[in-house]
Amino acid sequence: MTAWTWRFETAEGARVRPAVEPEEFTTQGDAESWIGEYWKALRDGGADRVRLFEGAEEVYGPMSLHADEGRDQDG
Repeated sequence: MTAWTWRFETAEGARVRPAVEPEEFTTQGDAESWIGEYWKALRDGGADRVRLFEGAEEVYGPMSLHADEGRDQDG
């Protein structure tokens, strides 16, 4: 079984140690649920973005942990 894992990065792409240590997840849904629960603590701990991997293959990313990034500030 392939594990799903997160990589934590600064805005510039340097890897950082997460403020909350994740497990290896058995499904993409479990990994996404975990990031949904802990993204604020991860961001506050120094991670600006994340990438999701299935084994060695990147599934998506980088995904910002800054909720307002890229949004239209006027609504």
